[in-house]
Amino acid sequence: MLLSDKVLLARLVSFDTRSSLSNLPLADFICGYLDRPGVTIERRPGPDASKVNVVAIAGSEDAPGEGLVLSGHMDVVPADEPGWDSDPFRLKEVNGTWVGRGSCDMKGSIALAMNVFAAADPDRLGRPLVLLLTYDEELGSLGAEHFVRSWPADRPLPVNVLVGEPTSLRAVRMHKGHLWMRVTAHGIAAHSGSPHRGHSAIEAGARIVRALINLATVFKQKRSDYSRFFSTVPFTVLNVGQIHGGTAVNVIPDLCVIDLGVRLLPGMNTEATIEWVKDAVIKADPKTRITVEVMNDNPPLLVDDDAAIHRALCEQLGQTQSFGVSYASDAGKLSATGMQCVLFGPGSIEVAHKPNEFVPIDEVSRAREVIEHLVGRFCMSRNPEPAA
Repeated sequence: MLLSDKVLLARLVSFDTRSSLSNLPLADFICGYLDRPGVTIERRPGPDASKVNVVAIAGSEDAPGEGLVLSGHMDVVPADEPGWDSDPFRLKEVNGTWVGRGSCDMKGSIALAMNVFAAADPDRLGRPLVLLLTYDEELGSLGAEHFVRSWPADRPLPVNVLVGEPTSLRAVRMHKGHLWMRVTAHGIAAHSGSPHRGHSAIEAGARIVRALINLATVFKQKRSDYSRFFSTVPFTVLNVGQIHGGTAVNVIPDLCVIDLGVRLLPGMNTEATIEWVKDAVIKADPKTRITVEVMNDNPPLLVDDDAAIHRALCEQLGQTQSFGVSYASDAGKLSATGMQCVLFGPGSIEVAHKPNEFVPIDEVSRAREVIEHLVGRFCMSRNPEPAA
């Protein structure tokens, strides 16, 4: 029996799927909810058996590349902020919104995708309707990356992909990437009373941070062909996010670890950016041994304006312009396979990752109508069999 969108969302929110925890309980619920004749459901575990992607397929798979994928991530960020007015994992209705961790980012979209998928009659789908739900998007789209690496090449999924990120019901065809890099300065430990016997990694780290701040200023001056779609922040952002080093106040530190994130605009060269960072930090302190690692590369998204999924969504929304957003998503990883990904969903990214995260109820209703229309357009048989 299908649940209402509200009740289903409440069930999804009740599962604590912070990225630090297993998502198996939620995956089991989703698989049980979707299971019925004519539907193929696959749990695809990641390298850590406590995490799993879920792929559900309804309709004929005889037309490679045709059909529609509805995609979303099952994980949420922590809900430890003190500003919550209610239990983050218990959905609450407040002033025309549904409040709860993940209600906006992005279990609201998952609930819609699940119910639209579950309501579709597999016998009337001439082209496949696919539900792709991933793990650990919040950690750099790790589930999407594993899916891309492990999905069999001889089983191509539809190229048209709707990723249910909160876009305030806009079709979004581009987003920035997020390149996570780690710079480590290696010093020599010594008693602080004999500093000449050591080499401070933290002092080297301070010089490295200054070099990174200068590089961030350089990035602010650069523009790409797509900067105009990112009016608020039309440049690549370099953020020094974390610094760790030292063991005690009376010890010359032998290690300083600096983690930084670079949000690349579409069309910008990742390898060149990595080289800029390496060059800047090595020149900052030539006397210190410095190592630079790429911890995660979640690429930018760029889908052509004329891509079928973007055109169809814009026509349905009455949207005449293109939009870009400054956050990354699974779409960056998925698009590397040739999938044409567009972001669309209820809710605003401005309230995601914050206390009292919410999704407007009227946007959920509108989003369902749009998704149902897209399923009909991309998946229904041209000449469906009459009902018995």
